[in-house]
Amino acid sequence: MNEQQRARRPGGRSARVGAEVHQAVTDLISERGYGNFTVGEVAARAGVADSSIYRRWGSLETLLTDVALTRLNTKSPMPDTGSLAGDLRTYAANVAREITGPDGLAVVRLAVTLSSNGQQGSQAGDDLRDERIRQLRTMLDRSRERGEHAPDALDVLDHILAPMYIRVLFGMGPLTPDYVDGLVGRLL
Repeated sequence: MNEQQRARRPGGRSARVGAEVHQAVTDLISERGYGNFTVGEVAARAGVADSSIYRRWGSLETLLTDVALTRLNTKSPMPDTGSLAGDLRTYAANVAREITGPDGLAVVRLAVTLSSNGQQGSQAGDDLRDERIRQLRTMLDRSRERGEHAPDALDVLDHILAPMYIRVLFGMGPLTPDYVDGLVGRLL
């Protein structure tokens, strides 16, 4: 195997370092909150040089965006069940499971903080919001192609995601399957 093939191989040291850095960020957000740690502290927690983080991500804000998007895409991917109702119910259940899991509150806080920073022109917040809306639109467009009447992506955010995020952020009770299904039902 030549050097170029080795560099393209999925997994390996690069993937392990990325996972360790992501976990360090999530842990620090859980412990200290957003904005209360540096790249150096992330690097020390992950056991890598801070220059490695700067080389790979460029800035703390870019790293935070990558952590949020990776978590969302890995834990709450856009489903394709063959129906809009099935897609939305599966998606909502995945999001509910992710945001109530062990690192859920930290991920919600990160997403909310990056998004609210986006209102002030933060590229990280814009990137996070735009990518999630693009993914939702793909799911909704797919349902329209099947002949289903689909809501707008912002309606999904308003009627499904926002209520779940608010409940998690303010500790307002569990996200039961009945509650999550009810959110989807009211939207549809």
